[in-house]
Amino acid sequence: MTRVLILCTHNSARSQMGEGLLRHLSREHGLDLDVHSAGTEATFVKPQAAEVMAELGIDLSSHTSKTLWDVPDPWTFDYVITVCDSAAENCPNYPATTTMRHYPFRDPSGGSLERWREVRDQMKSRLALFVLALNEGRAVPDSDEHTPDLTSA
Repeated sequence: MTRVLILCTHNSARSQMGEGLLRHLSREHGLDLDVHSAGTEATFVKPQAAEVMAELGIDLSSHTSKTLWDVPDPWTFDYVITVCDSAAENCPNYPATTTMRHYPFRDPSGGSLERWREVRDQMKSRLALFVLALNEGRAVPDSDEHTPDLTSA
């Protein structure tokens, strides 16, 4: 089983959406992924994240905000994906066997539901490329491969 961690700052929005999306996409493609999310700090899962994910049939109601130390076996991930610059800068060093990727997305917090949907949809597209690569036995896309600047306004 391949283990994947999605890391953000507060584990309240982007990393939570990424966890739900990656689980959903991996099931759709028949991949056996063990997906977790965490933050460099723990807060709470934002209701807007749960709302826009529910629109895709992905339930985040049982998700809680957690730090890396709350995740089972935090040093044994095959892939660690950071989804914000702060998490990328503060991410601990992983063993050489862990593949690191940085896929930055704009923080939807404080924005309209439309902005939340835009970030969700960008994440879905990006993580679909990740799943497709795994499913085809290829290397996962580099941090900047086929990725427009998704952090700008």
